[in-house]
Amino acid sequence: MNKASRLFWPVLITPKNAVVKQTEQLSRSQKLLMELGLIKSGSNGTYQIMPIAQRVVDKCISLVQRNMQEAGGQKISLPVLTPAQLWKKTGRLEGDISEFYMVRDRSGKQFLMSPTHEEAVTAMLATAAPISYRQLPLRLYQIGPKFRDELKSRFGLMRAKEFLMKDMYTFDVSKEAAECTYATVSDAYERFFRQLEVPFVKVEAATGIMGGSLSHEYHYISPVGEDTLLNCSACGYAGNAEVLGSDAETASTCPSCQSTQLSRVRGVEVAHTFLLGDKYSKPLGATFLNKSGKPETLQMGCYGVGITRVIAAALEVLSTEQELRWPKLLAPYDVCLIGPKQGSKEQAPVERLENELLQQLTQICGAEQLLHDERKELTIGKRLLDAKRLGHPLTIVVGAKAAQQEAPQLELHASGAEKMELSAAEVLRVVATHVQHKQQLLQQQQMPSHEQDTSESQAVGHVH
Repeated sequence: MNKASRLFWPVLITPKNAVVKQTEQLSRSQKLLMELGLIKSGSNGTYQIMPIAQRVVDKCISLVQRNMQEAGGQKISLPVLTPAQLWKKTGRLEGDISEFYMVRDRSGKQFLMSPTHEEAVTAMLATAAPISYRQLPLRLYQIGPKFRDELKSRFGLMRAKEFLMKDMYTFDVSKEAAECTYATVSDAYERFFRQLEVPFVKVEAATGIMGGSLSHEYHYISPVGEDTLLNCSACGYAGNAEVLGSDAETASTCPSCQSTQLSRVRGVEVAHTFLLGDKYSKPLGATFLNKSGKPETLQMGCYGVGITRVIAAALEVLSTEQELRWPKLLAPYDVCLIGPKQGSKEQAPVERLENELLQQLTQICGAEQLLHDERKELTIGKRLLDAKRLGHPLTIVVGAKAAQQEAPQLELHASGAEKMELSAAEVLRVVATHVQHKQQLLQQQQMPSHEQDTSESQAVGHVH
């Protein structure tokens, strides 16, 4: 069981009458995460993740991995440093690399602190023993830090110089097989985002420096988003405005059906998928042996999810100005239990109930998902304020009304809802329902594609 008194939780304390000089524009998620001591600034554009936020990161990683494994993914780890020579072979070193960190070793060899690993993973397969068509499709993914020298690092974890990302690289025998893999992984992405219960939209996107023939982005709709998304209410088209290039700002008709029912919203990109073809496999010599034993070039795809960006962007959408709101599957704890204040007249009669509740809650949601705020030197009000700001899905208060001889009552505060006064049995039923709902989200299956299209277009229209 987790004890609040033992948490390393460096809350940012501002003196009551202090005038805070704002040096940068803060997003809602960045402001709350820093004020509440969940992240700390390491240097410009980098952040230190504290224990409470690390629990959220770990849960997000676990959920992503669950979906990648269901899509046939196998986890690997690749070095952060990629030889620049590989990027030269694919032509990407000749493009705009101003955002990439470049380093040299003592012998003068140049490396990139990889912002992405297409070259590295393709070169690995090219130097492996001959791959048979029987081993394909191959779907390899990793989760680790990525680095970009952002010109304008801002909004905390949403645009940082170092960030955590899941990147998958797939290899197939043909373009048709690669398209099937693209659909399979896209299904897994859509399942992942539905499990988070944050409205999202999937849009057509430009391939950019990554290259390839097909690309889609997944966005959360937010005013702090840096992408302009177009949505046509007539045909359901959804795309990033960059697809239209220089005509994006003045476009008044849908690029798909030419309707004038075109709207714009701002989006935060949280995931991206690419169908790459042989852009990397051909120059790097990554092949497989076909049924005749002859080598053919592998067909590729790549798929990224920004772990830390998903968390920050979800908070941006769900939270209020004063309180965090978490997706249920990512909340640091399911339940926070607050007992009576030290020395209060109700302390002695209700502590027995408090201890019984701890045992019962442990059985329902598990000790790891339970936070006991036993800082009894603080008032219930102060601890409740902390719990609300941290956004615990369920906070239970064992206070004065729990000492009533007849029908003792507990306070139940659900995130974003009004306070309820319930019996212990009723509170436990609410907790059990919450846990059951989480299990249902994890067991969620993929929706038919026609339903996905409807939900995506509605997501943009509804938020807009």
